[in-house]
Amino acid sequence: MILTAHQPVYLPWLGLFHKIASADTFVSFDEVQYLPRDWNNRNKIKTASGAIWLTVPVLTKGHREKPIREIEINNREPWRRKHWNAISLNYRKAPFFAQYEEFLRSVYQREWQWLWELNEHMLRWFLEVLGINVRFLRASELGLVGAKSDVVLDMCRKLGAKTYIFGALGRDYARVEDFQRAGIEVVFQEYRHPEYSQLHGAFISHLSLLDLLFNCGPKSLEILMKDQERIPA
Repeated sequence: MILTAHQPVYLPWLGLFHKIASADTFVSFDEVQYLPRDWNNRNKIKTASGAIWLTVPVLTKGHREKPIREIEINNREPWRRKHWNAISLNYRKAPFFAQYEEFLRSVYQREWQWLWELNEHMLRWFLEVLGINVRFLRASELGLVGAKSDVVLDMCRKLGAKTYIFGALGRDYARVEDFQRAGIEVVFQEYRHPEYSQLHGAFISHLSLLDLLFNCGPKSLEILMKDQERIPA
């Protein structure tokens, strides 16, 4: 079994979906510490003026000590209206905007309390739209122990993984020899970002998957997986 995991992030980029599509099981690491000014609550879309951030405001009291599953959204700020207006204004002329508009509009009409819940709701929809079928689990339900490399190894053992896919930054903390002793193969993702047709001028990479979906629709999975290194089964 090929396993991978990632913290809950807002409007993820293409590389996360390549990593998930390369696995059999995906674990949402909802117990890791929340990171301000990271990807937990923000990502980028493309506009006529270039890439802009869409950021979900969160309640900041004690947030630097909390895991992501305990981070609450600050709904005193009109972020849902701002995000939907930015998305619809900049993508309404995209070829496939109308195909996904109804779901996304419903997301921004709903008031969300927890950041992880918003992120997971959208991630599951993205996976369904792309046609990526994996077992989806949450770290908070697995009783994992340890930190960094140790907690990943514990997860692999509990779930019976034969291969674990780290992101590229996993090289900074993964103790590969521990996995080798446990008979678990380690793979580090190296994602080559594809180019595709976009609105608003010259191509910009590392945006939210929304950009690819709105511009390429049903071909999105084929595009994001094209020319990538195959993960060994």
